[in-house]
Amino acid sequence: MNLQRRDFLLVMTLVVAAMTPASAQTVAPTVGRPAHGGTQGTESVPDFSGIWLHPSLPGFEPLSSGPTSLVNRSRRNGVSDVLQLVGDYANPILKPEAAEVVKKHGEISLRGMGYPTPRNQCWPGGVPFVFASDDGMQLLQQPDKVFMLHIYDHQVRQARLNQSHPTQVNPSWYGDSVAHYEGDTLVIDTVGIKVGPFAMVDWYGTPHTPALHVVERYRLLNYEAAKEGLQRDAKENFRIRRPLPEDRDQKYLQLQFTVEDEGAFTAPWTATMTFSRGGADWPEIVCAENIQWYPGRSA
Repeated sequence: MNLQRRDFLLVMTLVVAAMTPASAQTVAPTVGRPAHGGTQGTESVPDFSGIWLHPSLPGFEPLSSGPTSLVNRSRRNGVSDVLQLVGDYANPILKPEAAEVVKKHGEISLRGMGYPTPRNQCWPGGVPFVFASDDGMQLLQQPDKVFMLHIYDHQVRQARLNQSHPTQVNPSWYGDSVAHYEGDTLVIDTVGIKVGPFAMVDWYGTPHTPALHVVERYRLLNYEAAKEGLQRDAKENFRIRRPLPEDRDQKYLQLQFTVEDEGAFTAPWTATMTFSRGGADWPEIVCAENIQWYPGRSA
């Protein structure tokens, strides 16, 4: 089968699928804690329950100014061409070594071939790659933990509430996450993210090192507050599902995340993802283990 046709069929398959309804000594995280060291009352904790869907691939919503995520140099109809993932290796957030890695991934894609990623190799996506690779998510809020469930390949994360990172973190695929509420915002701080064979922070192959540190901020927005993020998404990304019509009573979930890694980036950078309510269904999406094929590789 022609490789470009195979790439196209793979993307269409993803589109269709997406449219289907311690006793150890501790140190404090680098983000704030509840006032006076206390625990926020449950009556003021925001309710993030339900299924949340992001309408686009490859996902991140670059900010309009300041250090932010990479965009795709390859465009189709004005937005990111998901069949050619050519990350902007000239983005000033990239250190020279990281920029070279991104450029090489883009050159592979321009030849009509693909490259292995956590998603197409059925490996844990890590943070923040899992945000951009998501077909839907849920936040399960408990008194002592918050669980993040991701539809694609049924990936699960957890963050301990009102606790600290251990002095020495044992690296893991999703790292060590601690969380707290700041008024109407859930803040999650993650360190200790493992560097695996396909380690990258986005679909463009942008690398990271063991120094990777990610801070997530989740909050509910009305349409007027969410509109700016939705517009940035529509300007950059390929829509895989129709966004909800304007509804001033509709609540949106916005994730603003900041990435810091002195081994790969020249400065911390920030992007968002704006989710709308999904349906009641949680489809089964199975990723075959130890898959040996990806777009551009012979079967």
